[in-house]
Amino acid sequence: MNFSAMIGKELKIAPKQVTTVIQLMEDGNTVPFIARYRKEATGSLDEVQIKAIEDRHHYLVQLENRKKDVLQSIEEQGKLTSELQAKIAAATILKQVEDLYRPYKQKRRTKATIAKEQGLEPLAEKMLQYPVDSLSKLAAPYVSEQLDEEQVIQGAKDILAERFADEVKIRDMIRQWTWREGTITTTVKKEEQDEKQIFEMYYAYEEPLSKIVPHRTLAINRGEKEDILRVSITAPIVKIEEAMRRFYIPKTTSPVRVAIEEAIEDSYKRLIAPSIEREVRNELTEKAEGQAIHIFSENLRSLLLQPPLKGKYVLGLDPAYRTGCKLAVVDDTGKMLEIAVIYPHPPKAKPEESKRVVTDLLKRYPISIIAIGNGTASRESEAFVASLLQELQSEAAYVIVSEAGASVYSASEKAREEFPELQVEQRSAISIARRLQDPLAELVKIEPKAVGVGQYQHDVSQKKLTDSLGFIVETAVNQVGVDVNTASASLLQYVSGLSKTVAENIVQMRSEVGKFTARTQLKKVPRLGAKTYEQAIGFLRVPEGKNPLDATGIHPESYALAEQLLKEAGVSKKEIGHSDVEEKLKQLDVKQLSQSLEIGEITVQDTLDVLMKPSRDPRDAFPQPLLKKDILKMEDLKAGMELQGTVRNVVDFGAFIDVGVKQDGLVHISKLKKDL
Repeated sequence: MNFSAMIGKELKIAPKQVTTVIQLMEDGNTVPFIARYRKEATGSLDEVQIKAIEDRHHYLVQLENRKKDVLQSIEEQGKLTSELQAKIAAATILKQVEDLYRPYKQKRRTKATIAKEQGLEPLAEKMLQYPVDSLSKLAAPYVSEQLDEEQVIQGAKDILAERFADEVKIRDMIRQWTWREGTITTTVKKEEQDEKQIFEMYYAYEEPLSKIVPHRTLAINRGEKEDILRVSITAPIVKIEEAMRRFYIPKTTSPVRVAIEEAIEDSYKRLIAPSIEREVRNELTEKAEGQAIHIFSENLRSLLLQPPLKGKYVLGLDPAYRTGCKLAVVDDTGKMLEIAVIYPHPPKAKPEESKRVVTDLLKRYPISIIAIGNGTASRESEAFVASLLQELQSEAAYVIVSEAGASVYSASEKAREEFPELQVEQRSAISIARRLQDPLAELVKIEPKAVGVGQYQHDVSQKKLTDSLGFIVETAVNQVGVDVNTASASLLQYVSGLSKTVAENIVQMRSEVGKFTARTQLKKVPRLGAKTYEQAIGFLRVPEGKNPLDATGIHPESYALAEQLLKEAGVSKKEIGHSDVEEKLKQLDVKQLSQSLEIGEITVQDTLDVLMKPSRDPRDAFPQPLLKKDILKMEDLKAGMELQGTVRNVVDFGAFIDVGVKQDGLVHISKLKKDL
């Protein structure tokens, strides 16, 4: 099988590009490295395209291995024909291979295998010849003390039923008709277990299989799992059985016709229908899971790529009622400076004392933003903060920050290691402040699926979810790049090629040397070999290092090119980042330089782009967080008002948006622009 041609056709990518990607991966290169530093070879394929090639190639390798196993098994049985071998070789999906293998697969002890053991297979073969003899006459030679006539005939019908069920053409036809004309039906099984009547709409529900949307599939699956719903698939039975009769029974008046019709009916109802129903349910679930994981992944990507608020002192506020609101002041580098607790809300309301505490913090530290978590008591805390800022006529603003996963981090081993002396809620306040300063650096400390920006995330394959979200985090981290002198091990482990152990070794070495001043120092990190160094180093930044190029996204393998380009522009490495340098670099002729230096245009242009904007952050293209100084109440909303808001969650049917009132508003999918 020509993998490259097949994958290229499916993904609309040139086979040569596919071959290159596969070769690069087999040589031990990672997706981020290939996407960023092998553009010349791949034709500038991005991470998503490269990952798609990797996944499809992995599937096709599995497919080929399965074909070999199937062919070997059939050959060992002495039943492999050239026609069957060609059909298996031509199969492009596992389902086709399994359908072809079904008649030869070692089955558990079935009615048909028992009948064969009783020597009834010759009778079944005679029946398929549609003889003129009566069924009793045909069965007579097989009757014994152990088997009467009725048992003999039933055994032959069991053999035929299984043979009919194994016919590839019939199964494929039934599968297609079931998808095209079948319905999924749900009825209530144990209504008393649905206390909140979450599944009420599915108590008596029916929908065509061809129209059911992913989120309803997952809802039905959950209802069934919780023993509230009974689910079934209804197919066009009359049409299917009629087609099977036409396929197996010629125009004849043979006495065995009725028995074969009974075998056909049994074949469909007992063997084919349950099997096809499982297939359909599995495929519906797989499709729904894929959509749910995609939505979760996109939401996570948006969360990770929120623009950082750099150079700001932040007061983090973790809202609560009974236990009080925890406060944490962090400086512009994310270092925790002070912890406090206030009680602005019942049942221990101390509003005046709470005001004095916050006012004191605002006076003692240059706090410009208050980050308020969006959990319990968030709105009341927002009202308290807005009122105080107005009263003080403070220049500080506030912003509502998603607490997604904050409690998970606060109770984690990582948080305990970082702040062993603090309580869980105090760590949460620090996390809320930091995730405003640099969302990516803080959110990577949390297991991706614990961030909680998905739909039915607990109902999907956890392995697929973990793999998909891990890829999203890895892609985001490597697109942004990492400051090797400030990054946590949690952040470093997502850098291309780095393992958790190597990430921890980098942090350990940093604590020993004080500060890295050159990328080359990382070659001495334990367990960071030459290949790992090659894969990771371009994504690791060393700001204010000995070599200015170490602070950029230029890979050391291209330093000679970068220095040549700077020389052509008449500037030095130390001048990188100045506006006049950008103008000089813009004057260079990329095509001419590519030819004279014998280096591809893509590589030359890519290196120039980084030299012109060495500190460019892809997150800068996204809108900044909405900073507020006053509060909006539900009662303030009027029809026709236009408001800015923050998208909190995206689902199949729309998006939930926080506009600063008590509840998030739902914008239905029908009201969203198609290109959003």
